[in-house]
Amino acid sequence: MELSKARIASAAAKTATASPTPTSPVKSLLVTSDENELRGAEILIKALQAEGVKYVWGYPGGAVLHIYDALYKQDTIQHVLVRHEQAAVHAADGYARATGDVGVALVTSGPGVTNAVTGIATAYMDSIPMVIVSGQVPTSAIGMDAFQECDAVGITRPVVKHNFLVKDARHLAETMKKAFHIARSGRPGPVLVDIPKDVSFKKVHYAGYPATLEMRSYNPVRKGHGGQIRKALQLLLAAKRPYIYTGGGVLLSNASAELRTLVDMLGYPCTSTLMGLGAYPASDKKFLGMLGMHGTVEANNAMQHCDVLLAVGARFDDRVIGNPKHFAQNERKIIHIDIDPSSISKRVKVDIPIVGDVKEVLAEMIVMIKEGAIKPDANALGAWWDTIKDWRKRDCLKYDHGKNDVIKPQFVIETLWKMTKDADTYITSDVGQHQMWAAQYYRFDEPRRWINSGGLGTMGVGIPYAMGIKLAKPDSEVYCITGDGSVQMCIQELSTCLQYNTPIKILSLNNRYLGMVRQWQEVEYEGRYSHSYMDALPNFVKLAEAYGHVGMLIERAQDVEPALREARKLKDRTVFMDIRTDPTENVFPMVKAGKGITEMLLGSEDL
Repeated sequence: MELSKARIASAAAKTATASPTPTSPVKSLLVTSDENELRGAEILIKALQAEGVKYVWGYPGGAVLHIYDALYKQDTIQHVLVRHEQAAVHAADGYARATGDVGVALVTSGPGVTNAVTGIATAYMDSIPMVIVSGQVPTSAIGMDAFQECDAVGITRPVVKHNFLVKDARHLAETMKKAFHIARSGRPGPVLVDIPKDVSFKKVHYAGYPATLEMRSYNPVRKGHGGQIRKALQLLLAAKRPYIYTGGGVLLSNASAELRTLVDMLGYPCTSTLMGLGAYPASDKKFLGMLGMHGTVEANNAMQHCDVLLAVGARFDDRVIGNPKHFAQNERKIIHIDIDPSSISKRVKVDIPIVGDVKEVLAEMIVMIKEGAIKPDANALGAWWDTIKDWRKRDCLKYDHGKNDVIKPQFVIETLWKMTKDADTYITSDVGQHQMWAAQYYRFDEPRRWINSGGLGTMGVGIPYAMGIKLAKPDSEVYCITGDGSVQMCIQELSTCLQYNTPIKILSLNNRYLGMVRQWQEVEYEGRYSHSYMDALPNFVKLAEAYGHVGMLIERAQDVEPALREARKLKDRTVFMDIRTDPTENVFPMVKAGKGITEMLLGSEDL
């Protein structure tokens, strides 16, 4: 297990079930309070309150009823009752992505935990700070195949940053302190706390919530090595064809301002992964668009032909660089900034590694540039920009608008962007073609406004993400861009939207296919569309109305803008827009599996 992701060694794990001793690696200073006895469930609630938790998304069951009883007796934390545990974790995840706070979900034992695993894995792959509290059968029944028992710690171990099984209520406060600390620090991630039913019921002495916490076995580095930063700047400022490649780590460390300052000071071109969109304004000419499998020609070509690459909070994953052997064909020097040392040189060997928090490292870089006398080579940079301008002439995102009798999905996204670009807007998506079109055609200028599942690629996240964001940002416009396949994965959460008054706007790009599957079948499987067509779709308008919302059917291109305008006027209603789009449309550019990032298909003529 990787230390940097804080899948912490057994010495730290034991502190969840063992009382600290003089040789314990954990030292905590407790805030003293009046001596009293509280049930484990009450201690849990006090921990959540101490951490400033405002919302908990969950679903009750036998193993967590003591916790739900304690929730009932307080009024500072709002519990949101979802319709499926997967949606509970997704909603908490969306809240965390939009706010930067730790999201919290509460599920019961057995199927409650197993239903939550997809949401936990989604958060893990994208490094989202979360704490998931799960119920467990009583300690005496653990391992006895009791009703609704499962090994929550074992099942979730591969998809959490860390997890705990609390066997003594006396250790609950300290364990929760650790859980939140681990979730939000270093490379963030989900932490699961499994609480047996008798632990939540038992009364124990409560001395207060820990004010501070030190964990000897877990101490992530924040400040980058000064010598490495100086070496990196020397290389970067001497570059003839420099390129700045950014990822989700910029957003996770709230380093968008520092990134913008650095790019503007240097005048270098920059790109972003799917997860990093919005860290640098898409409307700025120095931004070359998203790179990777569905990236722009200019972004991918610059990645392949630069001579010095600064990678910031990104991990060179398979959807970004394609075939590593193809990427390695061109010699370049690589600087990599990441808080997770295990991500550095994992897929691509780098020349100057800098381990540290992106925000702090970029801030130090900016200071060094200001204090130094070396400036970028203006002539070389000008020639490099001329090359990039030639690549840009291809206009790789241009598409055939067709006739008015067909709606192009790209047109829907562009129309939404034009209407909402100056508003306080958040966009969530599910996974598939609609996700890529949203990333390509909605130009994000601000961080944490684009909320999607990148690493795991989870269908069904769109509506729960939007619910979580709307609770956190009630005055913002929240749109869920989805497809007729993805939206049915968690469509029951339309009920939650009504109960908790989260008026989101859902744009379903309905092409009657599992679009990305169909596209791959066209490209790679000679048009054998095996089980990718949806033969029995519901009437989404009536379904939305059955859940108490507004349903709209849009079948003509000229009706898209008026329908969006009407939906925006309905500020206090959830609106489901069933938009019938061209079923033959594909996402371009596209890099086929096993190919290099410059080996792009640019349109149907390349098929």
